[in-house]
Amino acid sequence: MRNAWGGTAAHRLYSVVVFVILASLDNVAIGLVPPLYGPIAADLDVPQRMIGLVTAATFLVSAVAAVIWAYVGDRRDRKPLLMVGTLLWAAGTGGSALATSYPGFLAAQLLAAVGLGAVGSVGFSVVTDLISPRRRGLVMSFWGLSQGVGTLAGTLTGGILGAVDWRRPFLVLSVVGLAATAAYLFTFDVRRGQSEPELVDALAAGGDYDYRITRADLPRILARRTNHWLILQGLTAQAAFGSLVWLPVLFAERAQQQGYSAATAVVVGSVFATLFQLGGVFSIVGGLIGDWLQRRTARGRALVAAVGILAAVPFYLVLFFVPISIQVPDGAGAGTVVRAVLGSVFTEPTVGFSLLTAIVALALTSANSPNWFALIADVNPPEHRGTVYSLGNLVNGVGRAAGNGLVGVAFHGLRAAFPPPLNYAVGLAAFQLFFVPTGIMYWLASRTSPRDIEQVQALLHTRADHLR
Repeated sequence: MRNAWGGTAAHRLYSVVVFVILASLDNVAIGLVPPLYGPIAADLDVPQRMIGLVTAATFLVSAVAAVIWAYVGDRRDRKPLLMVGTLLWAAGTGGSALATSYPGFLAAQLLAAVGLGAVGSVGFSVVTDLISPRRRGLVMSFWGLSQGVGTLAGTLTGGILGAVDWRRPFLVLSVVGLAATAAYLFTFDVRRGQSEPELVDALAAGGDYDYRITRADLPRILARRTNHWLILQGLTAQAAFGSLVWLPVLFAERAQQQGYSAATAVVVGSVFATLFQLGGVFSIVGGLIGDWLQRRTARGRALVAAVGILAAVPFYLVLFFVPISIQVPDGAGAGTVVRAVLGSVFTEPTVGFSLLTAIVALALTSANSPNWFALIADVNPPEHRGTVYSLGNLVNGVGRAAGNGLVGVAFHGLRAAFPPPLNYAVGLAAFQLFFVPTGIMYWLASRTSPRDIEQVQALLHTRADHLR
């Protein structure tokens, strides 16, 4: 039965859906903690910034683990690795809910981070083998969007389910993670390189693309000029993106400044942060534009990312300083508060303007994600992609950990000159300036990518001849 189903259109569609959903779930796990910094810190009897450092540490550990997972995945069968990774992050998430001390919570979160590293890097390698270059930007926008939606869902789930008991959302997600592991059992075994136009005929004729990464390939990977910029841009981009996990705290502080209780403020902060990140859905547009422009010039994807990143900076700066008048029933249930916040989008001009500003900012920066994914696949042969992605993700993790951790320190240092919540607004605004060097690096990638793409296409043509 499995052989009859394996490889059919229905099976392939099921597999893509599973990979996209699981990429989303992994980011739900990442997004749970930030809106609960206050309750977790109070329960574990530590300052909020210590819980922020846990998030920073998980970013870094996940990125380091991803390099190891990806290298093994580029050499071996990828499905078992994905299943083990999912089990690990589910176990770590469940352990976080059971932690009774700060060291226990930290250890559980780091275990989850090790598993998260597998799903991102190995999953990316699998998905790129399912997508033809012509539609790579579009499909990778769904892959990236699923991760953004997952982070939003984590923020919202943490704020709503965890408003009264912070442990509840962690327990729920650990159960979902176990179900996700079972879903992996029935996914299609994707052949390496099967989506490449240069290899299609040779694979259809019975050839097997058996090229695998070796240690000798690492210098060649690092010598590829476009890889330099695709990897290094994450250091500055993620410093900015990493600081944005504090958005729920900024809006919660604004709610408390207006007299709302801590529990209500947590829900308000989570809902506002979720609404303000809805612009991420426009990554689909960024992917489509990248595909369209890439068919006209080999510089296309990188140029789209560069323009989007640089144009977003002014909108972020406006977002953090626009005053918002919050009108919600203090002490009411989470559902009532959520409805009040949603209604304020249409009844309170400051909320509506802030939402519009946030959507434009996120829409512009969202062009980065699908085109980054697609460029990694375009300029690297199939057996290198997971490893290159993980190297980029490692630098992303360093940048995101720095952004998330240092901005917390910056908030504390700015408190003397700027009372809360103004210290949060000033700190977040300063960190968005890291997008400027990111945009410059994408422009540099646009100059080197045409040559690297041409070399990969020539290499695959040569290998296809050997497979026949």
